[in-house]
This record gives sequence, C-alpha cells and structure tokens, in this order.
Amino acid sequence: MEKYTVKWHYNGFNYVFHTLDSLFSYKQIDMGTRQMIECIDLQPDSKVLDLGCGYGVVGIWAAHTIGAEKVIMSDVNVTALEIAAENVKANNLNEMQIVHSNGFDNIHDIDFTLIISNPPYHTDFSVAKEFVEGSYKHLQIGGLLVMVTKRFDWYRNKIQSVFGGVKWVERNGYYVFIAEKRGIQI
Repeated sequence: MEKYTVKWHYNGFNYVFHTLDSLFSYKQIDMGTRQMIECIDLQPDSKVLDLGCGYGVVGIWAAHTIGAEKVIMSDVNVTALEIAAENVKANNLNEMQIVHSNGFDNIHDIDFTLIISNPPYHTDFSVAKEFVEGSYKHLQIGGLLVMVTKRFDWYRNKIQSVFGGVKWVERNGYYVFIAEKRGIQI
C-alpha cells in the first residue's frame, strides 16, 4: 500500500491527513464530504458521531471545531481507523474516541445531537439502510442525521420513512440529506 498526504485548508485552519491508496478518496478530500461539511452548523454543545469515518476527515473537522471529547469516529475498516488515529495526532487533537464498529454494533451512546455519514455507494443499500435506521435509534430528540450521496430517490424515501421527514440540498451533483429526530409534542 502506498501512503499519501492530503492537505486541506478550511475555515482558516490547515488540516493534514495521511492516507493509503486502499482507502476511499486517498488523493484528495472527497467532494461529497466537502459539500456535506459546508451544510453543517456545529454547535458548542454538539455530541457528534462520524459514522464510517474512513481516515477521519469529518470527525477531525468536527473535533477541531467543537472539541475532541465531543466527537466519536467509527468505521468497520481497521486500517482506516489506524490511519484516522494517526490523523488525530497529526492535527494536534486529544481525547478523541475512535471505535471499531460494523455500523452501530459497538456504538452504545443514544444521545448524539448529530450523526454525520458519507456511506459507501459501491454497495447495495444494506449499509445505508442500517446507517439510517441505526441513526434514528442513537440520536436524542432534536438530533440530526446528515448524510451525503449521489443517489437521490432511495435515500430520500428511506430517510423520510424512518424520520418522518427529510430536507435536502443539492450541491455539485451531491445530495446532502438532513433529518431531525422528532419527539412527541404534548
């Protein structure tokens, strides 16, 4: 495996990411990820899960913005998690929790305010289905799922059926879906 370094300047900060050619978007920050990040408004009290974190771009951005202790990164790929851990150090973050998990198998928190994901496109919809359904169970009332994809109909329909509604933004050929877990109003 060949190693790469990706540099990213965003909101006045210079990020450095080490990658391997076996990982998704190893030569540059994925355009869909960038489009998604631009749609997210992190709050100081956010508790974030970067679901399917890859080498850590979204989680490290969130940790830099709101504090590493408020962010969990997870992925099923052990190599991706090892590189994500390197990137946490390379970007001078501490207190970052990195969890090896197939979807939500090892994610036990149910009080996230924000779950962010750029699910794999090259699979059938089983991974995305698990991510959407699991997100609903792991968000607190008022929490948001933010997901980016190039596919529209299936994601809109699935997220809407689970969350009861969904908003989306189309940016440069990507769809950023935003769904809120709503509580019962009394």
